[in-house]
Amino acid sequence: MNTAGMLAEAFDRVGETVHAAVEGLTPDDLNARVDAGANSISWLIWHLTRVQDDHIADAAGTGQIWLTEGWADRFGLPFDGTATGYGHSSAEVAAVRVDSAEPLLGYFDAVHERTLDFVAGLEGHALDRIVDRDWSPPVTLGVRLISVIAEDLQHAGQAAFVRGLLERA
Repeated sequence: MNTAGMLAEAFDRVGETVHAAVEGLTPDDLNARVDAGANSISWLIWHLTRVQDDHIADAAGTGQIWLTEGWADRFGLPFDGTATGYGHSSAEVAAVRVDSAEPLLGYFDAVHERTLDFVAGLEGHALDRIVDRDWSPPVTLGVRLISVIAEDLQHAGQAAFVRGLLERA
């Protein structure tokens, strides 16, 4: 397996976990918070997708699907279009609400497809390219992609855990 194939496999596993956590849930379940400070499944999936969209768009030199394909308008959230959820307050988490799983999965799938297209084109030393000089040491594309995968899997796992709690209740 080459590097592009390995990255695609990792992102595909994120997709499987996201779909398993979301499919078949009611809006009440998607938007439920197990306590006042907890993240809902809606927020978790929105946030992991926003981060992936932001980071892949930056690395690829393209616009974010959130903005270029109208997802920000479809969600209608009360945030700036560049918001990804980092540092969100409890009230901001509560503002991420959906009427069905469709927007969450539609947006995720669009970002997932772009991500797979991007990683499929990576060759040679592409992962060594510096993509963020604001850190010490500067962040390479390889480190950025692993960071996105790790965050995505963490939040998708949290969403699956919340789903399990809701199913037991």
